[in-house]
Amino acid sequence: MSTAIELKTDKKLWTDEEFMALPNDGHRYEIVNGELIDMGNLGALHGYVCILLAAALASYVLPKKLGVILDSSTAFKMKNGDRRSPNISFFAKERLQGLTELPTGFLEGAPDLAVEVLSPGNTVEEIHDKLVEYFENGTRLAWIIHPSEHYVLVYRCAQEPDRLLKSVDSLDGEEVIPGFTFPVADLFQKLSF
Repeated sequence: MSTAIELKTDKKLWTDEEFMALPNDGHRYEIVNGELIDMGNLGALHGYVCILLAAALASYVLPKKLGVILDSSTAFKMKNGDRRSPNISFFAKERLQGLTELPTGFLEGAPDLAVEVLSPGNTVEEIHDKLVEYFENGTRLAWIIHPSEHYVLVYRCAQEPDRLLKSVDSLDGEEVIPGFTFPVADLFQKLSF
């Protein structure tokens, strides 16, 4: 006699209010498949690479009124209900038409440019899953930065990287952020003070 085991497959559907009401405990969270994922705290190198690139992007994008640059505390609402938070994001002005200010909640869809700076705890599967979700939700370009190995992978789709950039190369905003370039070596500069 076999006994059927009922598996509960219901996933929690988070409201924007519930997600935004999480404690401000210094942790970053994402919602993946209805599960709250603690993204943990990241090290100094990670933060330094993020701020260098975010500052360069902001100083290029904002004066030209191309869109907005957002940090890792910004979650984006995916079609399936997930909330994803790239380390750095660019959201094009065309997708913000009709808004006079950004919402206090979430923007729908993934950013046009999603940047992930790898940390020692990231897995290949985790990054792949993020890329798939980003591109399914509107991302047109993604940069995966490996700070300890000094390279950047450029993606125009989630299946495989389009290019490998080394320290002698430059990031290129392509048609997503036309005219933006940034030397890859500048992401990995040594402290000089």
